[in-house]
Amino acid sequence: MEFSVWLAYFAASWAISLSPGAGAVAAMGAGLSHGFRRGYCMTFGLVLGIVTQVALVGAGLGALIATSSLGFAIVKWVGVAYLVYLGVQQWRAPARPLAAADGGGAAQVTRRQLVLRGWGINAVNPKGTVFLLAVVPQFLDLRAPLAPQYLAIGGTLAFTDLVVMAGYTALAARVLAALKHERHIRALNRAFGTLFVAAGALLATFKRAA
Repeated sequence: MEFSVWLAYFAASWAISLSPGAGAVAAMGAGLSHGFRRGYCMTFGLVLGIVTQVALVGAGLGALIATSSLGFAIVKWVGVAYLVYLGVQQWRAPARPLAAADGGGAAQVTRRQLVLRGWGINAVNPKGTVFLLAVVPQFLDLRAPLAPQYLAIGGTLAFTDLVVMAGYTALAARVLAALKHERHIRALNRAFGTLFVAAGALLATFKRAA
């Protein structure tokens, strides 16, 4: 991949990462519920999900999902169900101040669980697959080996997502640290839970391109 082409893709990656979506909601929800240091684990999962999507597109499986009605429907509805499930979990999350949330406890979500949740959000998302299928070919040189180009594409998007989601997580964590009343924390948990469900409902309306 030529440097000028990579630079154009690098700029596009920032726009992709900054655009609001389920990933941004997840990053802010994790920061709200767990603070920055623990909540940022969600971002590592989101990035692993992106890498999974790029690998699927590179292997040709992404095109199969995008063109197969059954495959597309299965992946879409699994993604919808997962986002709604996360929304319900966020809605029911305990209204604890940040100090209490960091203090541990039997019900605390582990870092590994946060990583897996983040991976699931981006990996099971046919909208992301279709988007990558539309964007990535514009930056590929089909005369050159494709594997290094896909590595550059995946690595670049992973980098921008790590930076952008750090900002989203930190913002939500700062909001949580400033809240003292349980009713305020509960209201924010329910607001983010509703956003997850809304993201699931939006994904449910997404249709495979003809």
